[in-house]
Amino acid sequence: MKKSLLALAALATLGSVNAAYAQSNVTVYGLIDATISTVNHADSNGDRLTGVPVAWFSGNRIGFRGAEDLGGGLKAIFKLEAEFVVGTGEMDTPGVLFNRDSWVGLQDKTFGQITLGRQNTLARDFSQVYGDAYGSKLGLEEGGFTNNNNFKQMIFYSGSATGTRYDRGLVWKKVFDNGVVAGLGYQFGNVAGAFSNNTTKSAAIGYNGSNFIVSGFVNQADVGNGLTSSTEKHKSFGLGGSYIFDLVRLNAGYFHYTAEQGALGQRKDDAYTVSAKFTPQGSFDYELGYQVMKAQNAAYNAAGTSTLNAYADASGSTATGSGKKKTLYGSTFYHLSKRTELYVAADYMKLDDGYRVGSANGFKNQTEFAMGMRTRF
Repeated sequence: MKKSLLALAALATLGSVNAAYAQSNVTVYGLIDATISTVNHADSNGDRLTGVPVAWFSGNRIGFRGAEDLGGGLKAIFKLEAEFVVGTGEMDTPGVLFNRDSWVGLQDKTFGQITLGRQNTLARDFSQVYGDAYGSKLGLEEGGFTNNNNFKQMIFYSGSATGTRYDRGLVWKKVFDNGVVAGLGYQFGNVAGAFSNNTTKSAAIGYNGSNFIVSGFVNQADVGNGLTSSTEKHKSFGLGGSYIFDLVRLNAGYFHYTAEQGALGQRKDDAYTVSAKFTPQGSFDYELGYQVMKAQNAAYNAAGTSTLNAYADASGSTATGSGKKKTLYGSTFYHLSKRTELYVAADYMKLDDGYRVGSANGFKNQTEFAMGMRTRF
């Protein structure tokens, strides 16, 4: 009798475990983007470089995501995502496995979604609507901006104390039934005795209309070297949106950014972007965009070869400059299926006055041309 009771208890336990597993799921997924590009002014002599760079449009990745139904509409969710370089197979960030995403959270229709860990900045997810020609609707998913080209740099105005992703980030998002999408973000600094050092605070709101999207964010980071209580306050806001016709999506946006730079004084940037995506019936789509980044009194890197990106630590800089970076870009995608496509793309960057870009090696312009293949699994 005792053995029978033990057997029944074991079966009941196994049944509970199976029921729990039946209410959860884990998905393995990935993306591979392989690019061949040719770039002029690739060294101080102005020579051309042709090869296989870091992917132009999407970071190559493999990831794991899952959800468990906790009952009553509540879910436990997680995401782990690692990026690699397709040309060599090496890790995108040496020594860091899940450099794209590493977070866990809760999701509920009533209170929304809250996630903790490494993840996109809130401002990035909301500004992707208008930041370039490749944006999507607002929602709970992460997204935003191309990967490695001269028209990616708008993304840095949506950054944090640790770049365009939060380390130690806490993010809340909610999609309301009336089309409104809202979010709050906070990044913990993790510095003993200096709570605000390397923290970031963000708020964003947007609206998904029937044929248009509008979005805005405000952002502030206390940027420091992570070792002392000395920080520089960096602030930005962005506003823009998209209008969708039958076959064309038009995007436009504005970013404003200021940064304390210690003895170098305050930096002030204004940036504008316009773009369009044309999707006729068939397998092709076409994109065209133009952006202007105007920087006043912006710190250069320690070597003096490049204007620092927004939200970068300027404590090691010794000089500043003012100028504009203008970029015109375009692309064509040919979709072999819903998951796989071929593309050709090009951009032309022009630098005015004291704006410097390290990859241009002291020249005032640079042209890039690329073709590639992208697939998802």
